Amino acid sequence: MAYQHTIHNKTYAFANLRTLLAKATPFRSGDALAGLAADTYEERVAAQMTLADVPLKTFLQEAIIPYEKDEITRLIIDTHDQAAFSAISHFTVGELRDWLLSDEADTQTLQKLSPGLTPEMVAAVSKLMRNQDLISVAQKCEVVTRFRNTIGLKGHLSVRLQPNHNTDDPKGIAASIIDGLLYGSGDAVIGINPATDSPQAVVQLLHMLDQLRTQFDIPTQSCILCHVTTALEVIHRAPVDLVFQSIGGTEKTNSSFGIQSSLLKEAHEAALSLQRGTIGNNVMYFETGQGSALSANAHEGVDQQTCEVRSYAVARQFSPLLVNTVVGFIGPEYLFDGKQIIRAALEDHCCGKLLGLPMGVDICYTNHAEADQDDMDNLLTLLGVAGCNFIMGVPGADDIMLNYQSTSFHDALYARKVLGLKPAPEFEAWLQRQGILNNKGQLQQVGKMHQLLGYNAGV
Repeated sequence: MAYQHTIHNKTYAFANLRTLLAKATPFRSGDALAGLAADTYEERVAAQMTLADVPLKTFLQEAIIPYEKDEITRLIIDTHDQAAFSAISHFTVGELRDWLLSDEADTQTLQKLSPGLTPEMVAAVSKLMRNQDLISVAQKCEVVTRFRNTIGLKGHLSVRLQPNHNTDDPKGIAASIIDGLLYGSGDAVIGINPATDSPQAVVQLLHMLDQLRTQFDIPTQSCILCHVTTALEVIHRAPVDLVFQSIGGTEKTNSSFGIQSSLLKEAHEAALSLQRGTIGNNVMYFETGQGSALSANAHEGVDQQTCEVRSYAVARQFSPLLVNTVVGFIGPEYLFDGKQIIRAALEDHCCGKLLGLPMGVDICYTNHAEADQDDMDNLLTLLGVAGCNFIMGVPGADDIMLNYQSTSFHDALYARKVLGLKPAPEFEAWLQRQGILNNKGQLQQVGKMHQLLGYNAGV
């Protein structure tokens, strides 16, 4: 089906829905690299005006990647909730945008609607939104998950404590963990990217994390961000809380990651069987990021933001505890500068929330991108206003293993203080019992610091 729009007596034609979505996307370097971006600003506006008039039902009739070719397309179509969709089935994309910004679209209404939205619908409407629209809509969403604590409640901001080490040295990792805990980080997860995917190293780190958690009765969860096959290999000989996997928005992308839905289902069932959660059973942790499909030459002609949102369909079938976009990690070939990174992060967070996912963001950039920590401060503040579920806490904001820049324990303190946000309730109570926070939520310089440091010395 062809789409077209006329501006200043010039008619712009778009061959199909896939092309229209790409041309309507706010400019980013990845789409230009792939040859998918609009050639001019006027063409982009024409595409956005055309997209605004597309009925939402069209997305159920015209697949941007053929049904028979892609298991994610099949997942999206086969699991679509027609009953939930019926309330907005008469909308165009533009009408959906206007409705999302209205008072009628409140938190409970959006929660009921999410199974009726497809990733392509959500990607489309986000392309018509300014940054403030993305923030306004996301702020109304609330997606709450539980394992050993409660993540995602309004008025709360959780932090993944990310104590990576370039040689997986347990003492170095433990020092970073203690540093993070003393600054109130770690309620989302204590999650380590291992320098090696060696099962032996993964088992060692899992035991170390579990020893620390149980010794101090910390109401949080741990995760070694190894490949899902490694997690399955060690799951019955190590204390595995969460199973992690990076995912993409096309079957071809996930094949490049060495996964398919059946493997994720096996891992999900295995993690559930352990019954390690105390207040909930959300056991999966997924990471995504715009540009992953293109970097694997697996984007199937789809723009990188729509590919990203399609990956959320993979995630939501497993009711994960955590999902985050590692927004600036892949590099300036895909998101060139701070402006593009900020826009992409707000898109990802809003789209994930609309689809019912517990979205966090790794607010980050690589050292060769045209971005700096001021850009990350801006994005951190915007995401805090938007109701982001969690961010990263990295010692000094500088990951010495992955070699990129993120957010620090101090950054998390800043966001919580200026925006009046709290840690997960159970974790906040633990911080107060330890003397790390007082009853006003203020960080203390004393408390059980000597005990934690004593643990570190004994590792």
